[in-house]
Formats: sequence, structure tokens, C-alpha cells
Amino acid sequence: MLQQFLHDFGYFALFLGTFFEGETILVLAGFLAFRGYMDINMVVVVAFFGSYAGDQLWYFLGRKHGRKLLARKPRWQMMGDRALEHIRKHPDIWVLSFRFVYGLRTVMPVAIGLSGYPPGRYLLLNGIGAAIWATALAAAAYHFGAVLEGMLGSIKKYELWVLGALLVLGVGLWLRRRFKNARLAKQVYADEQAAKAALLNQDEASKAAEPKTPAE
Repeated sequence: MLQQFLHDFGYFALFLGTFFEGETILVLAGFLAFRGYMDINMVVVVAFFGSYAGDQLWYFLGRKHGRKLLARKPRWQMMGDRALEHIRKHPDIWVLSFRFVYGLRTVMPVAIGLSGYPPGRYLLLNGIGAAIWATALAAAAYHFGAVLEGMLGSIKKYELWVLGALLVLGVGLWLRRRFKNARLAKQVYADEQAAKAALLNQDEASKAAEPKTPAE
């Protein structure tokens, strides 16, 4: 059943997963390649194109609508401002490496586009970064399976448990980020309300302190 599902939809799911996010599904695909359900070379190629296409899209959206996109989420706004500082100092390094920093996959390409980074240079270096990322992560997951088999012997009877654990870990990290975003949004909203209240009180105090003009 698993083999048939992966044969029919595995590489398409991998492309979609790496297009939008990437880490968890690529690790799963690398492990499944070790188990013989997928081809490791195809995993790397599909992950490369998914990641490359997704980050090119976010980059061009950043060039056109960067500030609007970052303003949609408080955490994106905060991280985007920090990302712009890093990009201005070491732009090429960040284009090559941002995929390896968890949580920056979406924000960083938008910030890079917003920074005015040259499209042609991004096209080249983003491709190099995507190739390194896809190869390194898929190979790490593949060798993780080999190490696990060396420790446990045949892992066929454990493979569903391993896949479940990797999936739970990925979902757990995603939920942790969602809860962190929600807490930050509440904090930003509270700070904005406090700032508005302070400004209102200041205006009222200023009006109260103004000298009264005697009526004629």
C-alpha cells in the first residue's frame, strides 16, 4: 500500500512540500529512498526543483509586494527587518545558506527581493543553494537510515515507527512555530494598543495644560 501510494504520488508530494516548506518531507523522502521506496537521485532532483521554484516565487513577490507580505504577520515583520540587516552585510552568503536556518524559508527570499538584490545573481546563487540543500538533506536522511539499520539490524518492522516519528517531529516543529507566531501577534497587538492609549492620554494632558482663553 505504501509502495503504491509513493509510486503514484510520492514525487509530486515531494515537489509540493519542498515548494512551500521542505525540511520534513525531504527528510522523509530521503529515508524512504534508503528503504527502496523511492530513488535517491530522483528525490534530490525533485527537491531541488521544488525548492528552487518556490524561493524564486517568494523572491519576485518580495520585489513587488515585500512590505505588504511581511506586514501580514508580526513575526514575519520582525524577522524580515532583521533579515534585511543581515542581507545588506553579507548578501551572497545569505542567498546560499538561508535554507539551512529553520524558520527563514519563506521570510528570507521575500526580504532578499525587498532588499533590491539583483535578479540574475539571485537566479544563479539560489540555484546553487537549492542544489546544496537538496543533496545534503537527502543524503543525511539516507545515511540516517543506514545508521539506524546498523544499530537495529533489519529495520523493516520499524520503518512505520520511524516514519511516524519523523512526521510527528515535523508537525511538532510546525505547531511550535504557529504558537510562537500567535503569542507574538498578541504581544504586538497589546503593545500597539498600549502605545495608542499612551498617545491619547498625552494628547488629553496637552489639551488640559493649554491656557484657557477668556471669553470676550
